[in-house]
Amino acid sequence: MSKVDLHIHSTASDGRYSPQEIIGKAAGLGLETIALADHDSIDGIAPALEEVRKLKRLQFIPGVEVSTDVPNGEVHVLGYFIDYTSEELAAALARFRHSREGRAQGMIDRLKELGINLSWERVREIAGDGAIGRPHIAQAMLEKGYISSIKEAFDRYIARDGPAYVEREKMTPVEAVQLVLRNKGIAVMAHPFTVPEPEAMIAELKAAGMAGIEAYYNGYTAEEIGQLIAMARNHELVVTGGTDYHGLDDSKETMMGGVDVPVAVVQGLIARAEPKMLKLAYLK
Repeated sequence: MSKVDLHIHSTASDGRYSPQEIIGKAAGLGLETIALADHDSIDGIAPALEEVRKLKRLQFIPGVEVSTDVPNGEVHVLGYFIDYTSEELAAALARFRHSREGRAQGMIDRLKELGINLSWERVREIAGDGAIGRPHIAQAMLEKGYISSIKEAFDRYIARDGPAYVEREKMTPVEAVQLVLRNKGIAVMAHPFTVPEPEAMIAELKAAGMAGIEAYYNGYTAEEIGQLIAMARNHELVVTGGTDYHGLDDSKETMMGGVDVPVAVVQGLIARAEPKMLKLAYLK
């Protein structure tokens, strides 16, 4: 079990557990440093920080994961030590969350054409106060017995090339990096193998101000991790890592801390952070 997990989601986006529950679970697992990085949302950071300060057992890094599209793939940009008090950031992310809702309604319509009848009200209930995402649709499908696992929903229906997939408003990867930088964060490319030529994208985003890439990631082989570490060195970038934990299927999903992320990556991030942003985190 790793002591570090820098890629975790909560009910503020498409995770199963509230920010407070995430903190409690992480502490119970013996983690030492975590980052909450919800999709297009910073709403979970304040309640998570409040819980961390009560427990005084974890280092906590405020984060966000901004979704972008490129031809033949997706690029997600993580922002660490982000200014979660920024009105500009909150407004930009709110626009993306609104587009998620329209996309979710479109997916439900397409699924209906495929003989899969889901209630919009139930999907909204599953999402709660968080931004609606594809995992919420997958959970609704699972409840009604259309699929046997969350993974099956993506593989057969709602992955990028699936028959029920619907696009939504997104930034370009460079714009996402710029958004993170304007709001004092450290920009990191998440799970880089979601594009056909990751090193070309890494070079482009490094030129835009990106500081790191996620090398230690759930499902990546030792060879793939080694390739990403080499790319990071080649471009003078820090490396990060995490499970991308959503908590949607704990019997099958990799638990927080389940990816071996070296403790040294935390110091690499801290060294890149603006001093005043360190004060918005909880660091021992």
